[in-house]
Amino acid sequence: MTPQNILLIGAPVDSGKDRKGCIMGPDAYRTARLAETLVELGHSVSDLGNLTAEETTIPDHDHLVALPQTVGWTRTLQKAAKDAAPNGLPIFLGGDHSLALGTVSGIADHAAAVGRPLFVLWLDAHSDFHTPQSTASGNLHGTPTAYFTGRDGFDAFPPVKNPVPTANVCMIGLRSVDPAEHAALATTDIEIADMRAIDEGGIRAPLADFLAKVEAANGLLHVSLDVDFLDPDIAPAVGTTVPGGATLREAHLVMEMLHDSQRVTSLDLVELNPFMDERGKTASLMVDLTASLMGRRVFDRPTRAFV
Repeated sequence: MTPQNILLIGAPVDSGKDRKGCIMGPDAYRTARLAETLVELGHSVSDLGNLTAEETTIPDHDHLVALPQTVGWTRTLQKAAKDAAPNGLPIFLGGDHSLALGTVSGIADHAAAVGRPLFVLWLDAHSDFHTPQSTASGNLHGTPTAYFTGRDGFDAFPPVKNPVPTANVCMIGLRSVDPAEHAALATTDIEIADMRAIDEGGIRAPLADFLAKVEAANGLLHVSLDVDFLDPDIAPAVGTTVPGGATLREAHLVMEMLHDSQRVTSLDLVELNPFMDERGKTASLMVDLTASLMGRRVFDRPTRAFV
């Protein structure tokens, strides 16, 4: 295992949806000993603290939830991601998934600057492929993949300078996709392994195929891990629970394969709502998954008791 210089960046984004609580996410990861766990694995860790959203003059929108705040966060996170990427492996501690509007587009700017393609692994129950026009709920945490792949309709947001080609995006774990998103996805070459495909053929093959593409292109790989990728029985601290998610072993296998690939260059940890957790169960699991991504082997996993 090659030691990494890891940069923890708190992004207490809580504007992407109506249900509040993700603002507490970054500090829950810290309380669950994320930094200490990564140091124990031999990495250098710098905690850069929590960011704050840039102030904007954009007016509120009748339908879209907290549009000005989400645009402000996007601007802040674009800059933070682009600035951090040359200095190590940034881990963005969320915060709801609207933070990926900024993190992925910022990392894409960095990838363009170093002349390498960016690939994105989206681990989520949802595709988040809505535009501001197509979302029925108005919750902007359902729009980041549409934004960073360059779909139209994001006039209030900063222009995407370096859209991620849809062929460079892989979504694993989908099981709740709205009709408008389904129709839009059908026109793209995004690679999708929904939970039915995983039930039938396992989680290893689609991930291995995608990682082979990243390797062949000498690409950078951004991983965006949503708590609701996991089954709510093992990860209850999320406001968008969808039954039938990844099991504990499936999730750890994904992380272990990502580590083996040595391709991951940035990471989002999103949608943790500590208000809904059970004695820190979900936060600890997300820390354990990050540890697997960063080199902890299956035999080395600690025993935890939640009593």
